[in-house]
Amino acid sequence: MTTQLPPDFADWLRLREPVDAAARSAELVDAVRGRLPGGRPLVVHDLGSGTGAMARWLAPRLPGPQRWVLHERDVDLRRLAVAEPVCAADGSPVSVETRGSDITRLTAADLADAHLVTASALLDMLTAEEVERMVAACAGHPTLFAISVLGRAEFTPADPLDAEFEAAFNAHQRRTVEGRTLLGPDAVTATLAAFRRRGVPVEVRPSPWRLGPEQAMLTADWLAGWLDAAVDERPELAGSTGAYRRRRLAEAAAGRLRVVLHHADLLAG
Repeated sequence: MTTQLPPDFADWLRLREPVDAAARSAELVDAVRGRLPGGRPLVVHDLGSGTGAMARWLAPRLPGPQRWVLHERDVDLRRLAVAEPVCAADGSPVSVETRGSDITRLTAADLADAHLVTASALLDMLTAEEVERMVAACAGHPTLFAISVLGRAEFTPADPLDAEFEAAFNAHQRRTVEGRTLLGPDAVTATLAAFRRRGVPVEVRPSPWRLGPEQAMLTADWLAGWLDAAVDERPELAGSTGAYRRRRLAEAAAGRLRVVLHHADLLAG
């Protein structure tokens, strides 16, 4: 997978980190604990780890000691991922190492020592073929995929243009880039099917973002990207975008805008 990250991508990951943390399913973490071996250090492989947010969130919820292996192509994100120390739930140490892996090419051998495989906000950026390869690599281990987009955004108050922009954004998520046709909001269904074809049971729980007055900065950043993607997909929407954006930003600034962005968490194995 060859993707060029925008220069402010790390800032975006930091901005969304607390909302991701609030959204992820605590119920599935409880289930994970029951599937981990006792009496030895846990080994966790995190795919597409970004700035290490999944390790910062999950490691303190699991017993220690732990060793995390963070798979991330971008060298700057890898530096950020190891900048902050992490502790396990019982205060035991957590060691973190990074690998510049192409996660779409990982095999079962690359994950052979894993007691748990994790990823967050990843699946929608993959193709159907890449999901198949990833599931094949993960199928022998408990696997927690968090914050996978479902393509639904609920605004309060509603606006007549909401559905049109949502449809255009979802079409953009399914675009073809450098010969790769992304799954976008179809990724959860594809991942479930890939695990089930291998006889691996999967539990699914909702993990929605809930954006209100306290998340006004994140809402503004998300809205800008959402609208830009929609217009990129359907340029004819450009004439409606300016007024819609101003209305929504004014509502957010006044503390009247709330957005629910639907995601799902999956626990396989």
